[in-house]
Order: sequence, then structure tokens, then C-alpha cells
Amino acid sequence: MVFRFLGTLSQKLLYGVGVTMKPQVVFVLGGPGAGKGTQCSRIVENYNYTHLSAGDLLRAERAREGSEFGLLIDSYIKEGKIVPVEITINLLRKAMEETIQTDEKKFRFLVDGFPRNEDNLQGWTTVMDGKADVKFVLFFDCSNEVCILRCLERGKSSGRTDDNRESLEKRIQTYLQSTRPIIDQYEKQGKVRTVDASRSLDEVFADVKAILDKEG
Repeated sequence: MVFRFLGTLSQKLLYGVGVTMKPQVVFVLGGPGAGKGTQCSRIVENYNYTHLSAGDLLRAERAREGSEFGLLIDSYIKEGKIVPVEITINLLRKAMEETIQTDEKKFRFLVDGFPRNEDNLQGWTTVMDGKADVKFVLFFDCSNEVCILRCLERGKSSGRTDDNRESLEKRIQTYLQSTRPIIDQYEKQGKVRTVDASRSLDEVFADVKAILDKEG
């Protein structure tokens, strides 16, 4: 029922911008602290992409007054678990729809932190297959310890409840067990573009630019 509802909404999104103009999506994946959000911000400044962070959308929904999903999202995030796919896809779909309605030229999206597991991927396929084109996966590869140290440093000012070592250890394990297999699946399809994210921001972005300039 949920997927049928979301699929209908996605059809409205597609038909609203013309059959030939499907949303063009780049999935942005990597461990917590790999620099996905920072690099996405730079991409938006230099290319005609809209950045959609699954995590940011979930946190905003959690904080939104009157949200029916707020407490549920909060409990999942604190435990380092992955929020049910129906909620995440609904938020992503809504954000894409609103962006294209505002400006029909804004049909390229960086979807950051999604799909994070097989359930996410199957949910995306069920709802968005034929309605959005996944161009490739931009994978920010970084060691677990570097990711943790970056998040702990970020936690000093971010105010995020999950930027602490206990939550981070859980998030890393969730990432390794659930997200890496998704990256591996896309790798077999030749749709992964890997960047060494352990280096400086400028070095990482130089590689990102090379990839985007080549991909068009």
C-alpha cells in the first residue's frame, strides 16, 4: 500500500516535468565522516545538482512539529539503525518533486547517504524504477578510524546526538554490514566511481571534478 501510494506520487513528479525529463540521480555513499556532505556542497557550487541528504531529511522530519514519524526516526538514529525505507523514500521523493516544481531545470540530484541497505535499494526500485535514472554511485572510501575521528571532531559543534563514539561504532558496523554490499552490487554493474576520501578536501574534490566532468 505504501509503495503504491509513493509510486503514484512519483508518477506525478515525472509527468509534471515532461516524460523526457526524468530526474537524474547520483547516489553518494561512504562511511559516516567520509566527507559526503562537504563534497556535495562543493559539487552544488560548481555543477547544476541539487543535494538531497537522506540523513538531513530524516533529522528535519524528526524535528518537525507534529510529525507522525518523529519519535520513530529519533529512536532509530540514536541506535545507529537504518530508518524504515518507506519513510526515507517518501521524504526523498517529496524533496525531488518540490525542487523540480520550483525549477524544471533542476532535475539532477545528489542523493547522499542512500541506499544504505538492501531494503533501501529494493524500495527505491519498487517506487522509482522507470521514474528516475541512477547515473552512478559516487563512493567516498575512507578508513573506519578516520571516519570516527572526523565525526567526534564534528560532534563538538554539530549538536548531533549520534556524533559520539558509542553511536559511531554502531553506525560503522551498520555501514559495513548493510551499505558496503550495496556498493559492491553497483560495482559489478560498472556503476561505481570511487574517490579516496582520506585526503584533504581539495585533493578529494579534484578527483570528484574529474569524475563529473567525464560523466557529464
